[in-house]
Order: sequence, then C-alpha cells, then structure tokens
Amino acid sequence: MSFFKKIFTKEKKENLDKGLEKSKASFFDKLSKAVAGKSKVDDDVLDELEEVLVRSDVGVNTTLKIIERIEARVAKDKYLGTDELNQILREEIAGLLSETHDDQKNDPFGLESEEKPYVIMVVGVNGVGKTTTIGKLASQYKAAGKSVVLGAADTFRAAAIDQLQIWADRVNVPIVKQNMGSDPASVAYDSVENGKANGADVVIIDTAGRLHNKVNLMNELTKIKRVMQKVVPGAPHEVLLVLDGSTGQNAFEQAKQFSAATEVTALAITKLDGTAKGGVVIGISDQLQVPVKYIGVGEGIEDLQIFDRLEFVDSFFNQ
Repeated sequence: MSFFKKIFTKEKKENLDKGLEKSKASFFDKLSKAVAGKSKVDDDVLDELEEVLVRSDVGVNTTLKIIERIEARVAKDKYLGTDELNQILREEIAGLLSETHDDQKNDPFGLESEEKPYVIMVVGVNGVGKTTTIGKLASQYKAAGKSVVLGAADTFRAAAIDQLQIWADRVNVPIVKQNMGSDPASVAYDSVENGKANGADVVIIDTAGRLHNKVNLMNELTKIKRVMQKVVPGAPHEVLLVLDGSTGQNAFEQAKQFSAATEVTALAITKLDGTAKGGVVIGISDQLQVPVKYIGVGEGIEDLQIFDRLEFVDSFFNQ
C-alpha cells in the first residue's frame, strides 16, 4: 500500500548529485591515480582498485565481493580496458545493491501494512540526525495528506523531547510526551493509543540512543515493542535505524550493534553531503542485508530522499 509516489524529480537528482560531490571527487581522485599509465584491467589494477574501495569506506567484505565480480567479468571478456572500469563498477555495484533493494516491489515511502496506524520505531545513537530525520519524515507524510503522531520515547535526554517538540510545532503534528526520566515504553504505548484513537495514518516513535550497555538497550527496545503490540498487534511495522554517513566505518559498527539489539528492517543514512564517505552506503546495505530506505543529502526537508540504488550509483559514478 503506497502513500508516496516514487518520483525522482530533476531537482532531487540535482540535489543528490550535489550531495555526493565530495564522495565522488575523493573516489575518482584515488581511482585515477590507481590506473594512471595502465590500459588493461589486470591483477595490479584490481589490487589498486581494492585499496581504493576500502579507503572509500565501502568496507573490506563488500569490496572483496565487488572485486570478485569484476574478476569474473575480466575472465569472461578476456580483455577489459581501464577506460571501461567506471562503467563496470556502475553495473556491478548496482547489481550488488539489487540484492537488498527490489525497485519493483518496494516503494520506500510506502506503508507496508494496511492496519492503522502504521508504526515506525526509530533507533540510532545521539547525534546522527535521528530527531531531524523523524521531523522530515513527518513533514513528507503530512505533505502527502496523511495524519501523523510523534512519540517522544527518548526520555533519557530532556533535549531530545524538546527537539522533537520543535519539529512537531514546525510540521504542525501532535506529539505525545512525558517528563524526562519517564518510562519510554509508557510513552510509546500512549503514542500508539493516541494514534489509534484519532485515526492517525502514521505514528513515529523516537527512542533513546544509548549504546554503552547493549543489554539494557535490548531490554528497553524489546519492552517498547511489546507494549505497543498491546494496542496494535504487529507493531512496530518498521524499525528504522538512522546512521551518520560522515562517520564511515563507525556507522557500520553502530549498525551491527543495533541489529544485535533489535530487528532493524530499514536504514536511513544521513549527512552524506558533508563528507567524502558516501561509499559507506554500499557497504552497510550489503553487509547487513537491510535495505537503505532514505539518505540525507542536505539540510532541507526535501533533502531526505528516497534511496534509489540506480540513481545513487549514477550520481556517484557520473564524472
């Protein structure tokens, strides 16, 4: 069931191109140095390419998969020139991403359950842009004519509640909150109950971003999920992990820890416009086998974009 049309406008494509400029410039600078003076894709070039991909935050395991794919192409075609390397990389990385992103079946802004409200639990450490992502999502759902309720279940920090209130006021959507130090599960329960009672289409629940004690985090998230299911069986319908793309491989480590604490079903990778670490999108998606649903390529509300693997690869490799 889709409430958002998956349309990549010219303006959004330009924003994506601009947002990936630093990553692209850094990658091609390294790549051009790696193949300088070489005309054929051979073992030496592949060794250099492997290093370039790792240094571009694609990650070791994903890099090895890409190299294996290119080696297979070289073996099949017998001769590949270095001038073809860019196109080969486009095709193989798009193919790799297609294993976790089915463009035909998934509309990333679609609500995959017909039950109302559709409940999204948002997780991630402090500082990754979690609250901003929630606010931008709320704005985009509202722009599509859908009613939204926000739940301030990050009761560990007073600032988190205040920040979500600012977004609720800005977007003009209701927020359910309690005092700092309140039981997060109680806030989540009230939020879902409010959404159900008022016929809301979407309830978005913020959660605390602590990772210092994974056992406590796991217990807290499990409890939140359990109490929400008393109101809406099957909730949350989506567990969205927000990661800061500018932290590179640190984002991957966070992703692994949160995946161990709760069942993450989708990823949002933010702050890609201010960094040269855009390759982390490829590695995280591949290694976790969890689809990237949104990427942040700027400060504007519209700069939280649907992740389209083909558009992303096109922007990343378009010189």
